[in-house]
Amino acid sequence: MPARSCVFCSIVRGETPAFVVLDEPDVLAFLDSRPLFPGHCLLIPRAHHEVLTDLPAALVGPLFATAQRLARAVESALSADGFFVAINNRVSQSVPHLHVHVVPRRQKDGLKGFFWPRYKYSGEQQMHDTRDAIVTALTPG
Repeated sequence: MPARSCVFCSIVRGETPAFVVLDEPDVLAFLDSRPLFPGHCLLIPRAHHEVLTDLPAALVGPLFATAQRLARAVESALSADGFFVAINNRVSQSVPHLHVHVVPRRQKDGLKGFFWPRYKYSGEQQMHDTRDAIVTALTPG
């Protein structure tokens, strides 16, 4: 999706209104218009990057340092018991612009762990094979 037609880029440009909670040179955070709970924020890089793996390495640290600050602020401001931080990459990503969800949590708020079913490995061999495939993908060259 070109940045021109991206709703989050439109928010960055000031063309689409948003309830901005944090406005810094590299990032912007605003209230989610369809929150899980009041205080649910979206943190985005100002530059258009679709998914986490598209984000330049130099911006990864600043993005997550800001996510940490935002999570602390959301938890404190809303007297929450904790918080949930998540990034969807392509699957379940409603806007194809990298965004970090920061959601305040409370004991017994109705959110149950992950939003998807869990599947067990068929056995230890599948765990070994899966580990080995990931290690191979991480190895340069």
